[in-house]
Amino acid sequence: MKFTKMHGAGNDFIILNNMDGQLKKEDFPKLAAALCKRRLSIGADGLMIVGQPQKDGDFYMHFYNSDGSEGEMCGNGARCISRYGYEKGLAGETIRVETKAGLVIGQRRGTDSYTIRLNDPTTLILNSPVTVDGVTYDCSYMELGNPGIPHAVVHIPGLALAEDAVLREIGRQIRFYKDFPKGANVNFYDILPDGTVNELTFERGVEDFTLACGTGTGCTASVLSMKGLISPEDSLIHVLGGDLKMSVSIDRSQADKINENIASAAKDLYLTGPAVIVAEGEIGEVMP
Repeated sequence: MKFTKMHGAGNDFIILNNMDGQLKKEDFPKLAAALCKRRLSIGADGLMIVGQPQKDGDFYMHFYNSDGSEGEMCGNGARCISRYGYEKGLAGETIRVETKAGLVIGQRRGTDSYTIRLNDPTTLILNSPVTVDGVTYDCSYMELGNPGIPHAVVHIPGLALAEDAVLREIGRQIRFYKDFPKGANVNFYDILPDGTVNELTFERGVEDFTLACGTGTGCTASVLSMKGLISPEDSLIHVLGGDLKMSVSIDRSQADKINENIASAAKDLYLTGPAVIVAEGEIGEVMP
């Protein structure tokens, strides 16, 4: 079976074309775990399988994390699969991607630059503090799509100077925090003097830091825009794999409802960034 390896700001994926339906959905989890294993296989943060649309999209995006768990959607992955759809003739320059979390619209900006409209928020709670080892952290909780992709947005002053091992342990504990029923992707952030943002994500399903998280970037920009800490238009987010741009429409009249679900206060989340083809090839003996 042929594969395409892509990355979006360092968040890397294996893409398989299953428009003919030869692969069975019950095999997707073990396929993801086998193919995403680094050094022993192709290696990636996740597997995306292109399938027939179920409604009016161009195709369906089945997304699985590297541990074989199914994900609702992936922002960087959606940019990559948008380019894949365009390059393979499955869609035009506007790409309609069906996902478990809902429809995602992609737009080609250049050879390796794509914008996607992320799923609308279904949960946004600005005040959701977390306590780890006796330390309480400023945290907001947000979900995108339905079923929602859960994110904890956590402020870490001086993030760039923090020790990886310390952050990894904090991320691991917040990932399984008692107040987050589905667990959460943990998005650490710090605002720089020039108004741009440093972001580092501990991603569920990978269970470690990734070089980028598109939905996490969307949630981080939404929370900070809602709080009036950054501009909601063309905000620049620095991640380990490069830079991502976010634009979001914000209704700040609800900002005082910090303990309520104010999901409707953020909408039209647009994420722009790279979608790079790394390699194409044929899968050999690593097939499960």
